[in-house]
Amino acid sequence: MTRLAGIRICVVGAGTSGLAATRLCLARGARVTLTDTRARSAVGSEVLALEAAGARLALGGHHEAGLDACELVIVSPGVPMFSELARAEAGGVRIWGEVELATRCLASEAPVIAVGGTNGKSTVTSLLAHVLAADGRRVFAGGNLGEPLSDHVDEAFDAVVLEVSSFQMERVDAFRPRVSILLNITPDHLDRYPGLDAYARAKGNAFARQTARDLAIVPHGDARCLAEARRGAGRVLTFGASGDALVTLDAVLVSGERYERGAFGVQGGHNALNAAAAILALHDLGVAPGTIRGALATFHGLAHRMALVRTVGGVRFYDDSKGTNVGASVTALLGVPEARVVLVAGGRDKGGSYAPLAEALREKGRAAVLIGEARDLIAGALGLSCEVALAETMEDAVAKARALARPGDAVLLSPACSSFDMFRDYKHRGDVFAAAVHALEEPSP
Repeated sequence: MTRLAGIRICVVGAGTSGLAATRLCLARGARVTLTDTRARSAVGSEVLALEAAGARLALGGHHEAGLDACELVIVSPGVPMFSELARAEAGGVRIWGEVELATRCLASEAPVIAVGGTNGKSTVTSLLAHVLAADGRRVFAGGNLGEPLSDHVDEAFDAVVLEVSSFQMERVDAFRPRVSILLNITPDHLDRYPGLDAYARAKGNAFARQTARDLAIVPHGDARCLAEARRGAGRVLTFGASGDALVTLDAVLVSGERYERGAFGVQGGHNALNAAAAILALHDLGVAPGTIRGALATFHGLAHRMALVRTVGGVRFYDDSKGTNVGASVTALLGVPEARVVLVAGGRDKGGSYAPLAEALREKGRAAVLIGEARDLIAGALGLSCEVALAETMEDAVAKARALARPGDAVLLSPACSSFDMFRDYKHRGDVFAAAVHALEEPSP
């Protein structure tokens, strides 16, 4: 366990993970400065409470934080490089992310399972926790999904399941998960990274310190994911149409065990792949096949991931607000059971091409209704792939989507963008969509 008592630490970013990291460092006796670009008048009561608990606040920018005089800097995942941080790093100051801090401070010897990937990682993290809990194990599930681990390091766990983002993996030094899963890599966050290779390398840091006692799980035939897995010394297992977990039309086959897809609580080809990756990890962790089968049947997915909100006038409305990149939205669009879809998309652009979305809409799109900062950019990329309408608000988008849809169609919110131009987060965006759908009136008979 890492000793923090008396160490000068600066935590950069007063978001959820930054607040948790500050609480942990204070509890361990560190001398903590918490810095954020927001002014004192713009931060919440949680931040001011940390000042009362002993943290020094440097708000309205980082120039007063004294990063280069600290012994350790903890950087929140949403914070990109800035001049004061670069100077501190050049001067030899250690810089960690919250995941690195938390796993170094874990009181228990529980195995850590890291779940990464552009798409599907929240589902697999939750599925693993669901099955392990069904096996009678005390499980922490969080990280990029849900709560930061820093608030739970002193609790007793039998397993720690962490959803890890590329941002979180940028700043790891000794992080070594017992099992590391990389589900896929498709273009995302190219507003932060210079290219796909840099994005992939950040995700691949989860493998880099694995030993021969550890397990790396990647999709079969994916050279990029395999290259990242091989940066460490972990045993590599694969899943997909070939590999160690074989996904067929009817089942997932692992080590002679057959898991019928029809019995899964979540359906769709992408969820069969998610289940295959999880089953490989669960077998390695010693969970009995019967337990896995039972828990797979009772896992029904997560909110804002292809959730059916309501049927109005013969049109099904689906909430996939977690589709925050093009690859996720394409998967959702092609996975909708209805033959024709009106897509609601848009938000803050993350870089990359919308061409795959245009191609999917040519195949299944009735129309697209676009919102947010990126709506004109997306409209240009979609071209003549389908009818396009622009909307000012989510309520406006839902109304226009309903008008464009025909009985038997689907309306799908899958934005292919981040939410921060109009909403607090993807959950808020999905909630506003669902409220607008529930406000629709049924057509007169």
